[in-house]
Amino acid sequence: MKQTTQFFFALAGVFALIGCRHGVDTPAAAQVSGGKMPTRWDKDVSATSPLPEYPRPQMLRGKWLSLNGPWDYALSAQDASAPPAAYAGKILVPYPYESALSGVGKTTPSGHRLWYRRSFVVPSDWREQRVLLHFGAVNWDSMVSVNGRNMMAHKGGFDPFEIDITGAIRPGQNEIVVSAWNPVIANKPNAQVIGKQRLNPGGIFYTAATGIWQTVWLEPVAVAAHITRLKITPDLDAKMIRLNVEAVGAGVRAKVTLMDGATPLLISVGDVGKDLPLTLSSPHVWTPDDPHLYSLKISLTQGGKAVDTVYSYAALRKISLGKDTQGRQRIFLNNKFVFEVGALDQGYWPDGIYTAPTDAALKSDIEAAKGFGFNLLRKHAKVEPDRWYYWADRLGVLVWQDMPQAFGDLDEPTKKQWMTEWEREIASLYSHPSIVVWTTFNEGWGQHDTEAVVAATRVLDPTRLINNASGWTDKKCGDILDTHAYPGPWSEKPEATRAAVNGEFGGVTMSVDGHRWNNDVMGYGSVLGSGWLVTKRYQDLLKTAYQLKEDRGTSAVVYTQLTDVEQEINGLMTYDRAIVKPDAKIVAAANKGEFLALPPDPNPPLVPTSQGEGQEYRYTTDQPAGDWAGLAFDVSSWKTGKGVLGHNINDARTEWTTADIWARREVTLPTAIPAKLVILAVHDEDAEIYVNGVLAASVKGYSGDYAKLPMSDAARAALKPGKNVLAVHCHNTTGGQGIDVGIEAVK
Repeated sequence: MKQTTQFFFALAGVFALIGCRHGVDTPAAAQVSGGKMPTRWDKDVSATSPLPEYPRPQMLRGKWLSLNGPWDYALSAQDASAPPAAYAGKILVPYPYESALSGVGKTTPSGHRLWYRRSFVVPSDWREQRVLLHFGAVNWDSMVSVNGRNMMAHKGGFDPFEIDITGAIRPGQNEIVVSAWNPVIANKPNAQVIGKQRLNPGGIFYTAATGIWQTVWLEPVAVAAHITRLKITPDLDAKMIRLNVEAVGAGVRAKVTLMDGATPLLISVGDVGKDLPLTLSSPHVWTPDDPHLYSLKISLTQGGKAVDTVYSYAALRKISLGKDTQGRQRIFLNNKFVFEVGALDQGYWPDGIYTAPTDAALKSDIEAAKGFGFNLLRKHAKVEPDRWYYWADRLGVLVWQDMPQAFGDLDEPTKKQWMTEWEREIASLYSHPSIVVWTTFNEGWGQHDTEAVVAATRVLDPTRLINNASGWTDKKCGDILDTHAYPGPWSEKPEATRAAVNGEFGGVTMSVDGHRWNNDVMGYGSVLGSGWLVTKRYQDLLKTAYQLKEDRGTSAVVYTQLTDVEQEINGLMTYDRAIVKPDAKIVAAANKGEFLALPPDPNPPLVPTSQGEGQEYRYTTDQPAGDWAGLAFDVSSWKTGKGVLGHNINDARTEWTTADIWARREVTLPTAIPAKLVILAVHDEDAEIYVNGVLAASVKGYSGDYAKLPMSDAARAALKPGKNVLAVHCHNTTGGQGIDVGIEAVK
């Protein structure tokens, strides 16, 4: 794989300036706490200047000043227009209020407005320039003042914004005050764009992230003119990159130097606000396996003199629909079908909530995805800091970008605000080559005016594919027909004008002691007891995925998910990224369609459950007479089926819908039987479990995963080497139902 580090060597002088200007320091002696679930990066979090990296790699200037670090904070009434008389303490920006890394780590103050305050000094060599104040993101309704002068009000928790504060600053100390109100409103007509945040986290919803959660920074620009935005559009078929330089100022033009590594390829001069074509005679295309980046130097000239210079990068790649040899619509990358195998990536952190502890941590998730063999990440219900997309561009991964959802039957003002935030999201992320799909809605959440939203999205960006609805509520528009299937995978067949994908599947669940957010369990299947079982289950799912690719014409599949998130424990990694659950080598091979032989299970149960493979039972739904659980009972008239036996329950392989079921398995035990044993049972609802006709355990109610039930002494005494019978009666009254049992030695 070609390395793309030449770009960064070419800009080494600029990066050196960046490091000097904003005062990068080593981590402070004061320990920054990662809270109840720290990560390995917490030791590298500076208590004075966290996340010191330049926050906008696609429009880089040589001078800037980070305002990350300790700020004063306080709470007031949510409608307050001025801060309280006294501040409560210190908060470490840019970690959100609820996070441990912020130093606050308290419950979301949804009924209050959060206030921030800090002082800063504008460097003396900026005095003849304009000064811009940038916010990566503030959640959700924010106000900004400088030296007591109100500068801006902003709504939107996921988009960057900037303020020209030149007229408000003064020599020496300056004071900035920021406030934010995050009401966390869902399932109402005035619901905000909220994503997965909730006041009462549980299931698939998580802790909210209030206030500043991305880098705050200053930079100087020329008084006469400066660049405001770069819009970079690859055009592979024309062998060119189209660069639109947006700027303010009279009589300005753009001068662009395009480099391959440190080698200049061309220089082009043109008008601002218009596409400037950068034609390549022998283009080096960008792919996940070869993420080649060209570097750019863009100067704004006025009267023949450069008044502003920024540095950037670009790539040449194309995303489109195309027909395969069978005439089926497929998703093409660079005019070829590439099967996209991805992971759902929600971007939550146990120590920083919305904010990764360090840039290395942010990068590590993409590196992990690449290590697992994924060529795709679906960025779900969240927008990341710009540096995340920079790492996706540089390391090479395709990105499907969601609009973070609102929830509810939205009223017209809320729809307008939703669209405003969506337009900002697309504008801020437009130039990143890794992004190939925009997803407007997910599973019907806050879904509205879908056809009109898709049409507007097409106008905003005609170069990428549009997924009108990931799961559930397809409106037959856009470029993709997306099915969610758990455990799946599954997809519909392609249509005449749309490719078919499986936007969510899997959700294989495993709990790792010592790496759990809480004791709740959210997953899509029984809780597996070992990494070996996770590996086997994952490999089986990917075999099905590759069958769908061939048999149904599926273009992409997205596995749920890359990491655990709070109580949702279906990640390939734990929430703290400390433990990789499956065998990464076998997973990576499966993601590429190669299915390696599994090693023997290193810790097999004495009698396996149906977690790995369905175990065969003889069963009846008519109450049997006599010693139906005993060794000698004749079950030749009973039905045969594989566990889990049940209905509307995860992993059910054999349908059971009546109130009662009686089931038996013949099992063979070794000569040496462990002294202490437990029954493993998933049960919905009441169950009595027998070994060789002796009651081993009984349990009431239902379990969402395999419960460990102590085996009675009498039942343990009844076991013998060789043939034994494991039998169960289960009674159900309502809802889903299911039963499966096994035996495990006490460890």
